[in-house]
Amino acid sequence: MTFTVAIIGRPNVGKSTLFNRLVGKRLALVHDTPGLTRDWRMADAELRGLKFKVIDTAGLEETFDDSIQGRMRTQTERALEKADFAFLVVDARTGLTPMDKHFALWLRKQKIKSALLVNKCEAKSAIDSMYEAYELGFGDPIPISAEHGQGMEDIYELLRPLVDAATPPEEELTEEEDLERYFQKYNEGDETGFGDEEEVEDLDNPIKVAIVGRPNVGKSTFMNAILGEERSMVGPEAGITRDAVHVDWEFNGRKMRLVDTAGMRRRARVHNIIEHMSVQDTLRAIRLAQVVILMVEADTEFEKQDLTIAHHVIDEGRALVVVANKWDMIENRAEKLDELQHQLKKQMAQLRDVPLLTISALNGGKRLDHVLQSVLDVYALWNKRVPTGKLNRWLRMMESQNPAPLIQGRQNRLRYMTQIKARPPTFALWMSNTEGYPEAHERFIVNSLRRDFDLPSVPVRIVLKASKNPYKD
Repeated sequence: MTFTVAIIGRPNVGKSTLFNRLVGKRLALVHDTPGLTRDWRMADAELRGLKFKVIDTAGLEETFDDSIQGRMRTQTERALEKADFAFLVVDARTGLTPMDKHFALWLRKQKIKSALLVNKCEAKSAIDSMYEAYELGFGDPIPISAEHGQGMEDIYELLRPLVDAATPPEEELTEEEDLERYFQKYNEGDETGFGDEEEVEDLDNPIKVAIVGRPNVGKSTFMNAILGEERSMVGPEAGITRDAVHVDWEFNGRKMRLVDTAGMRRRARVHNIIEHMSVQDTLRAIRLAQVVILMVEADTEFEKQDLTIAHHVIDEGRALVVVANKWDMIENRAEKLDELQHQLKKQMAQLRDVPLLTISALNGGKRLDHVLQSVLDVYALWNKRVPTGKLNRWLRMMESQNPAPLIQGRQNRLRYMTQIKARPPTFALWMSNTEGYPEAHERFIVNSLRRDFDLPSVPVRIVLKASKNPYKD
């Protein structure tokens, strides 16, 4: 069992800055704009060797309707249910506000241990806010500066006994058992130190799946339907999601990490800094993902922005699955499916046979499982390896059927090929001369690789290398 700490408070008191400080990464978006965080997000934190989980939440406001602020409050309450401890954060610069007092009273009524953090205490003028904070009834407040890392020692001393009490003791082994376990790991290859860690398939690590697309195509609704709960905020407003929301999930015995991202509009339409930060966070999620689910609207044709996102996914070398949402609104479904498949094949000729699935995220159903199964299928292709011997026998056959064009009247021999990495499948091709080698023949090799070694729907890369010529000088 992992000890979990939730960070709550009114908007713009520095909750996300503290979250990033504890996690050690800039995972949460940070800006002076109040209410930037809307969904809660959880991550692993470490403080001087003390390991626990921390939850960043939306700013609490006194709103109980169906507005965005009301839904943000509901999300924060759900996050608090998953926590073992809570930090109420107030702002030393502005002093206590009626809203701080209201939520302090509300938090004291909850069945959860909590403490008060007074943030932005790097200035000496914050001493008045420290005395004022005693009014909230949480005992001694802890002065911190999340931005400058001050006060982290006090947080450590507060959490250490709580985390230790919640952490089960490690299994004690005899000397013989310890040696036996060590040699077992050694024989399994854990101690060799050879090979690329990226190439090793570790079933304990989750498959990282990013859900991307234009605003309001149903990305958050899709993830909520998979999880069976309202994990991400949804609504008719476009651009509700700002931070990328990570959720661990398991499908058919395989761990996954689903990432719901902010919608990506065309660059010309991105005007404010908040949306720009959200788009950058989405691009980062694509870069760190292994499989990307591109969601589009079934009732419209592929827009230019859909194809721009798809091409970016390919350029990053990620496996791609296309999902057409809102399928329940389509009347002539067979005709519409043929039209979408034709568009996809025409517009993305460099990535053939991309899986195209249709769903209605709002209604759920079995089609959601089909999407996750397609994720597993393309992930397996993304990790595929081709034996070198088989690859070079195939290369001899390809060269006899369609040899490389002459360069300056001389034959350009394709001498050797091997797969140098997976994720995505990448091949090195040695030839007599790489200068002047036409792209058309390279595309012929790539398309033939896809066809003959069953590598659809994933990027295939070729690195050209010139063979050494002993008579060159």
